Amino acid sequence: MGVSTAAPDEGVSVVNVDFPPVNALPVQGWYELAAAVRAAGADPKVRCVVLTATGRGFNAGADIKEMQRTDGHAALVGTNRGCYEAFAAVYDCEVPVVAAVHGFCLGGGIGLVGNADAIVASEDATFGLPELDRGALGAATHLARLVPQHLMRTLYYTSRTVTAQELYRHGSVWRVVPREQLTEAAMELAREIAAKDGLLLRLAKAAINGIDPVDVRRSYRFEQGFTFEANLSGVSDRYRDAFVASRSSEGGGGE
Repeated sequence: MGVSTAAPDEGVSVVNVDFPPVNALPVQGWYELAAAVRAAGADPKVRCVVLTATGRGFNAGADIKEMQRTDGHAALVGTNRGCYEAFAAVYDCEVPVVAAVHGFCLGGGIGLVGNADAIVASEDATFGLPELDRGALGAATHLARLVPQHLMRTLYYTSRTVTAQELYRHGSVWRVVPREQLTEAAMELAREIAAKDGLLLRLAKAAINGIDPVDVRRSYRFEQGFTFEANLSGVSDRYRDAFVASRSSEGGGGE
């Protein structure tokens, strides 16, 4: 349980997330993920990082139960800062990051895959931002990297999800494969990337980030300000309390 790192192939580092039952990450989990991705990218022997998850889905966002059982705003602030660090770690990773997505990819999961360099998904994967249903805001920055602008807005306002196949049609998912083939499909792409020169890959990653039209770190930080405003208004607690009450047997997500 937690965040682990493995090196199954030369030049490839796999960072795996495992927070049962639904991979809704606690505050510390986001920081652990950020540290693991940064360390993998900084290793001169690594030329590609694969981000995976164990369990029912790739990522269910933040652990809302942790927020609601913690007095004051410490968990909220920690979650916002932890998500910021984890998303930035993926974006700033010195080498390309391939996200291998299965099941649900919600809330903070969108922040991770939206900042990844490539996405391989299983046929059962779904992607979305249930933020408005959880009393939160954020990660529209990253959803906008996956779908066109008007679709992003519609998905955000409705809290609907889209399938891996739909994202494939938009060009943001590299391959869609049966669940049992996901790991090998992601590793196949990672090995192809890792076959390139390590220095050139690092230069390419820096160059591509440098020509992005949107500063994802600043854009996401701007969004987070409205999450705090929603909390100060009291509306966020009402929605989070209702969510926790409806999911008493799970560790709910959707930061």
